[in-house]
Amino acid sequence: MSTISATMVKELREKTGAGIMDCKGALAACDGDMSQAVDFLRKKGLATAAKRAGRSMTEGIIESYIHMDNKLGVLVEVNCETDFVAKNDDFKEFAKNIAMHIAATNPVGIRSEDVPEETLNREKEIYRGQVLEMGKPENIADKIVEGKMQKYFKESCLMNQAYVRDPDITVEDLLNEMIAKIGENISIKRFARFRIGEL
Repeated sequence: MSTISATMVKELREKTGAGIMDCKGALAACDGDMSQAVDFLRKKGLATAAKRAGRSMTEGIIESYIHMDNKLGVLVEVNCETDFVAKNDDFKEFAKNIAMHIAATNPVGIRSEDVPEETLNREKEIYRGQVLEMGKPENIADKIVEGKMQKYFKESCLMNQAYVRDPDITVEDLLNEMIAKIGENISIKRFARFRIGEL
């Protein structure tokens, strides 16, 4: 078994934001392999998030992000369980980063079920038209349209999007890591994005 140095623990902490003991444990479990330890902590975060999913969230903050030119702004509501966490610097930074991500990516909703029915139908019609134009038969067209819709959700729904500051993870991964770090249920409740000249 390889020795777990303080430098390795520090590096893993910087990569994941997990606590010292969690980082030590992950490195020990993965025999000092840094990338495996990152995955180990991610999975642990997912498990923690799943355990906390049922808890009610009546606290939180509304965070804003205004782009440099003052022509683009975002408001986002991020909820948590206690006032103590709502005042936590890591929680505030998470909310700020989510607002900045929304400004950059312009999601249509938080999850796929939040996308309006008319938007979904319009996208499906466009994809179907493209596929049939290529001369594909109906039964194959349905499968291709389904694949294109999955890609649309990945690109257009906040939770499925690759996080702008670390494209290797999704916003949902980032949220789960935050839940594991803070030890409370957290959710991104709603957002509004404003750009000058847009309705």
